[in-house]
Amino acid sequence: MQITDVQVHLAPIPAQPPYRWRDGLPGAEPALTGAWLRLETDAGLVGLAPCLRGIILQDLVERRWKGELMGRDPLEREALWHQMWEIDRIESLPIYAQGTVDLALWDIAGKAAGLPVWQLMGGSARKVPAYASTVTFDSTAEFLEVADQCLKLGYPAIKLHAWGDAKRDARLCLALRDHVGPEVPLMYDGSAGFDLPGALYLGRALEEANYLWFEEPMREASIGAYRRLGQELEIPLLVAEVTGGAHWTAADWIASGCASHVRTSTTFKAGFTGALRVAHLAEAHHLRAEVHGGSLEHAHLCLALRNNTYYESLIRSNPVVREARVDEQGNIKIPTHPGIGYEAEWTHGPPWEAALERVK
Repeated sequence: MQITDVQVHLAPIPAQPPYRWRDGLPGAEPALTGAWLRLETDAGLVGLAPCLRGIILQDLVERRWKGELMGRDPLEREALWHQMWEIDRIESLPIYAQGTVDLALWDIAGKAAGLPVWQLMGGSARKVPAYASTVTFDSTAEFLEVADQCLKLGYPAIKLHAWGDAKRDARLCLALRDHVGPEVPLMYDGSAGFDLPGALYLGRALEEANYLWFEEPMREASIGAYRRLGQELEIPLLVAEVTGGAHWTAADWIASGCASHVRTSTTFKAGFTGALRVAHLAEAHHLRAEVHGGSLEHAHLCLALRNNTYYESLIRSNPVVREARVDEQGNIKIPTHPGIGYEAEWTHGPPWEAALERVK
């Protein structure tokens, strides 16, 4: 089998309703131009993958990647993944764009095998619970109201993105624990909003409230700061979410001793290939590899990994709307179509759907 054509189909995406991750860090995107990458083969199989940064992807495909991919066997995912890193030496590639190519190759592989990608990766059709991952709401009272709705909708666990104020966030975390009781798993994501003193202060409150993990409290440029935080706190730290370098960088985080869990994803680890490397590296050190972000790709990844705990389901609004990918029991619905299944399952909204109809 050979790749016979490489195309990028641009897709306009309207602005999302506004929300934020913490004070000073908006979450909603303005109107932008996304894209679908389409890889055609002489076997009649087509690999698809979406990318939010369509203009960037189009430029890279035309200048760097089309010539590397044309005529290659799409099942040579390892060789092609490493070739992306060779080109990265020349041009410091966006890791999400590298991941887009890898996703399209895995989509072809699943279709060639007649299997959904999670099964091709050796996963099992087990129940994977989804946690409700909040955006930042205006008050403690609203957070508690949102938490009640999430639990009523079947979500078994809740993660907070709060304001980025150590004392105020600490009060919220304690109030939420008192509100939901001792049995509901709770997590906190700092969205890199703190310095070391602030992270220490908040981390001690999270320990008091028995939170499951403390995620990305500081920018991940300093492993040394995280090492000190890990020495001072007992709560598990979830680290290496947005660092580049896939498994190579994750290895340094693990070696530092500060990681209890590491993040893995197709977005920040260069596709399924990099995400699997990070997860297996973590497992070799008896660590969890928690999948970052909700999407069809990450549902596949959650089902494939033994050392992942939850699927992350974003709660953007009040009233709360349960993600369509999550069932009434709070578990992710299992993809059943060969490949990733973009053609059969939809998660990206009408503009993505209209663009997909043009590239099928």
